[in-house]
Amino acid sequence: MSKPLTISGLSRASGVNLETIRFYERSELLPPPRRSASGYRHYQEADIRLLRFIRRGRELGFSLEEIRTLLGLAAQPHSPCAEADQLVQAHLLTIEARIRDLQKMKTELSKLAGCTSAEAEHCRLLEALDSRDCCAGGGTQAG
Repeated sequence: MSKPLTISGLSRASGVNLETIRFYERSELLPPPRRSASGYRHYQEADIRLLRFIRRGRELGFSLEEIRTLLGLAAQPHSPCAEADQLVQAHLLTIEARIRDLQKMKTELSKLAGCTSAEAEHCRLLEALDSRDCCAGGGTQAG
């Protein structure tokens, strides 16, 4: 058995910060560590792999509950992959919707960019946020 890691060693080895490790412990994604006689947390190599798995899942945008499901599937290597694939498919749909929303935002912001007004009163962005149509092109301001 290899020498146990402290929480700071686990953090360095896994690339996950200390507070996040503690949060994952409280969330029960990471099992409670063994403790030394003086109360220090002691981690093993398996904890590094587990944290890297969780970190990578988060980087891909999976929720903690989705990661919990994936961890359960990973713990049963001979089970069918269908449930994991369903998670991926659902996640892709969510990402595609988010990309469409971001493209719409980009289009709208592009229309508002480049305002040359010297005064905030006629700023395109402020007018759009305030639902005014003073100078944004086309409308006239009511008196």
